[in-house]
Amino acid sequence: MMPDTVPPNALMQTLYDSTIGTTIRESATLFPWIESVHVLMITAVVGTIAIVDLRLIGVASHRRGARQLIVDMLPFTWVAFVLALISGTLLFLSNATGYYQSMPFRFKLLTILIAGINMAVFHMTAYRKIGDWDDRLPTPRAAKIAGFSSLTLWLVIVFLGRWIGYSYPLA
Repeated sequence: MMPDTVPPNALMQTLYDSTIGTTIRESATLFPWIESVHVLMITAVVGTIAIVDLRLIGVASHRRGARQLIVDMLPFTWVAFVLALISGTLLFLSNATGYYQSMPFRFKLLTILIAGINMAVFHMTAYRKIGDWDDRLPTPRAAKIAGFSSLTLWLVIVFLGRWIGYSYPLA
């Protein structure tokens, strides 16, 4: 038996009824194009983050210092993240009332927030002392924990993102 749906929130209904949401929803091609951009940008985000995380964990990119790797990857990560955020917002507008009720969607947003907090904690702790460990292996425990946590969180985000389309009440 399927659970009862929550009545749509007035804000979500307004977003659903918006011109942009309606245009995307009713277009035969806009949603798939936007979704394709979203998937490509998430792939770029996770890929660039994984390169850094695997270095922090100590299993890859040993020939480069962690600081240089982070500096090199960060611009690509942020551009891809912003484009993923924009495309994700457009996808959300196409069915705001449905996504509002989707538990995988809510958990995805929560997991993105936790990944952001993990990044902030890393930058306030281990990264501040990167000069002490930049070119050395093994990396400090705090950096390994941050890298492993980040990699795990982003894999969960990808899983939840895929699960959204198959979850009730969107179907």
